[in-house]
Amino acid sequence: MIACMRLVTLRSFHRLNSKGEVALAARDYKLSELARSVLFSGSSGCPLPERTDAMASKLSRADLGDLNLFRIIAETGGFRRAAHELDMSPSAVSHAMRGLEERRGVRLFNRTNRSVTLTPAGHDLLTDIRAGFAAIESGLEALNQYRETPAGHLRISAFSDAARLVVGPILADYARAYPDVRLELVVDDRMADIVKDGFDAGIRYGGTVPVDMIAVPLGPELRWVMAASPGYLASASPLAKPGDLRNHRCVGMRMGNGRVYHWELERGEETFLFTCDWPVIANDTIATIEFAEAGGGICYVLEDRIRPRLEDGRLIEVLPDWSSMGPAFHLYYPGRRQLPEALRALLRMMRGSN
Repeated sequence: MIACMRLVTLRSFHRLNSKGEVALAARDYKLSELARSVLFSGSSGCPLPERTDAMASKLSRADLGDLNLFRIIAETGGFRRAAHELDMSPSAVSHAMRGLEERRGVRLFNRTNRSVTLTPAGHDLLTDIRAGFAAIESGLEALNQYRETPAGHLRISAFSDAARLVVGPILADYARAYPDVRLELVVDDRMADIVKDGFDAGIRYGGTVPVDMIAVPLGPELRWVMAASPGYLASASPLAKPGDLRNHRCVGMRMGNGRVYHWELERGEETFLFTCDWPVIANDTIATIEFAEAGGGICYVLEDRIRPRLEDGRLIEVLPDWSSMGPAFHLYYPGRRQLPEALRALLRMMRGSN
């Protein structure tokens, strides 16, 4: 079984193997013993008084798995999000939490039809166990340096342009080189909170990465261009300067934050910010490219996304002197976490391809 980098996920503690037996019982026992000494050392870092055997025996493997589940529910903000991250059903997550609360005789969550919030007891418990689980996760991840190849579950959130230009081209090579890594790529142009949503890393344009993250550029700056089909340009009004764009059908791009992007045009030291009452708005790059290729109007996209179409003449660059350079794609991850070996390998491969 591939060891997940995210310590003690519910796959380790709640899933049964094909024979219906708890998998890796010996490992779970060792983790339980380690967890007893780490999880409840106190949020201040000072060890608690020495426990008796009777006290230690109260933390079972089921409790340890449920405590990790509790932590993930609290950090993701709800049962459904936790279930999605752990590939479980919401009802199974809810049942496990009720079991923990009943065994401990304390309510940890306030539940309504609209929200799930921590009780005061839940807040205290989360504070006490968070550092312990982080320490165990780090310890398990450190074991990867002794393996010949990385292993585990790697979750990446990426904008659609980055997914297709940076990650997509190397996915097959990565899967062949690291068969013990389960790589999950989530393509979404919304601004994901990678910590809250359970991702190991994200890929965005430089300048949009949260300031508390470590960001690594994946290549050079990116060139943004305007383009249209030969048929559209042959029948449309002449284009000699950026102001002439107001006489054309230009496709607006709605970004992940909900705003429509204003076209940033540059020629040497000159700049021009173009906006209009967009006749067409899309939130998908492919849709805008296909609209332009079909003769619908002018799109504004990364040159690399339409390079084959420019080379074979399906699209023609509009006002090429007024292209714009923008920040490169950046891979980013929380600074407080150790960089997983599986992610380190992916980073090397992505940077090598650029």
